[in-house]
Amino acid sequence: MRNETDSLNELILLQEKKHDTELALLRNQFDLTYESLKPVNLIKSLFHEVTTSPEIKNDLVGNTLGLGAGFLSKKIFGDNPQSPVKKVLGTMLQFAVTNVAAKHSDSIKNIGSNLLNHFFHKNKS
Repeated sequence: MRNETDSLNELILLQEKKHDTELALLRNQFDLTYESLKPVNLIKSLFHEVTTSPEIKNDLVGNTLGLGAGFLSKKIFGDNPQSPVKKVLGTMLQFAVTNVAAKHSDSIKNIGSNLLNHFFHKNKS
């Protein structure tokens, strides 16, 4: 009878230690989760993700290039036309140029890079 009581007491002690360990791990995980969900930390992690992700950088560059090209086309073809038809056509042209430039931003960057290299290479010669 004594052996059974001793082994049960040992099992109880082991379970209590296991419980204490798991409770400590759960508290640590709760603290980490709580810290990561603070607004400041959410913004920091989002900023870090945006600055380190090459896909987001490429999309951002492409969209910026598209918006810039659309804005430039609107300025070139008339920023403030008097006719409502010209306004609609100008907006449609800006939208089209923006979409084309954003979708083909890699090609546009390559062409621009080649042109710059060509001009700078000619100047050195």
